[in-house]
Amino acid sequence: MVDWNPKLEKAFQELKCALSKDPVLKLPNMEEEFILRTDASGTAVGCVLMQEEHGVKHPVSYISRELSDRERKYSVEERECLAIVWGIQKLNRYLYGRTFTVETYHCGLQYLKTGKVRNPRVTLWNLAMQNYSFRIKYIRGEENVMADYLSRAIE
Repeated sequence: MVDWNPKLEKAFQELKCALSKDPVLKLPNMEEEFILRTDASGTAVGCVLMQEEHGVKHPVSYISRELSDRERKYSVEERECLAIVWGIQKLNRYLYGRTFTVETYHCGLQYLKTGKVRNPRVTLWNLAMQNYSFRIKYIRGEENVMADYLSRAIE
């Protein structure tokens, strides 16, 4: 049961406003490459599945979820990697069997696919994602506004 309060109402109204502005949600084109932008906060993870059309990245799907008590104790690197793993698994129907790009502003995860990760949990997640063909691209924080907002709207 959610205790609806002014803070939640404000977040809900801001989210509705943000989701109705350009670029708006579009239908996926299964012939084009997907981009998955991810983010994690101390309380939630958020992802935006996008496709580029005429030089503009349009969202195809928004997803987010609250972290469990156990997940809230993860390091920043682990939470950011969890956002990627969870996003890929949740959006499997769009991503499996095709090459896509994961965009994150957590610098350390650029090296996820190189096998040079020293964190055991992140290494296990990396192994679990071996069936997917993706590259990880670092983006500046101001480029990741939608996923960032989704990971914080639950706070």
